[in-house]
Amino acid sequence: MTKVKICGLKTIEDIQAVNRWKPDFAGFVFAPGKRQITPGHAAELRRALDPGIQAAGVFVNAPVEEAAALANTGVIQLIQLHGNEDAAYMKELRTRTDKPLIKAVAARSQEEILEAEKLPCEYLLLDAYQKGSPGGNGKTFDWEIIPSLKKAWFLAGGLSPENVGQAIKACRPFGVDVSSGVEIQGKKSEQRIREFIEKVRG
Repeated sequence: MTKVKICGLKTIEDIQAVNRWKPDFAGFVFAPGKRQITPGHAAELRRALDPGIQAAGVFVNAPVEEAAALANTGVIQLIQLHGNEDAAYMKELRTRTDKPLIKAVAARSQEEILEAEKLPCEYLLLDAYQKGSPGGNGKTFDWEIIPSLKKAWFLAGGLSPENVGQAIKACRPFGVDVSSGVEIQGKKSEQRIREFIEKVRG
């Protein structure tokens, strides 16, 4: 069964919605942007989140101690890296926490994706490339370029209830990651969350 990750949760209403529809993962964004929340706010949301849903923290070139602290205090269970973090950064993070790492990759070519697979992380997250942006752009990319991967990976980029069924058939990812595709006017929509999860699990 394809895993579901709903990213960019910001409010207690968002948490209540995911608690009702039970995705496998929830994402809190600590990187600058419109979905950014503070560690303190994330801790409050985590306390309200169903314990069966794992929380991932999204970081862009953050100090390793910042990501490790949020993982080690239980605010997040996975660390998602969306910047230029390299193997050395991940190894340094490994010395501070044992939580799984997700590395986001701007999917431009098979070669780049295969190169990223060598990084010391548990998962890859393949997202659309947009110049000057670390991802989360709500744009799809050419799924045909995805090579056969040994590492478990999430498909991201422009997914919605309307296209996620087709995406899963075409790509067979370990998991799918959505943020703007389950929003209406920039806010999470419980109806869109429900529709997305039903399309994945239906």
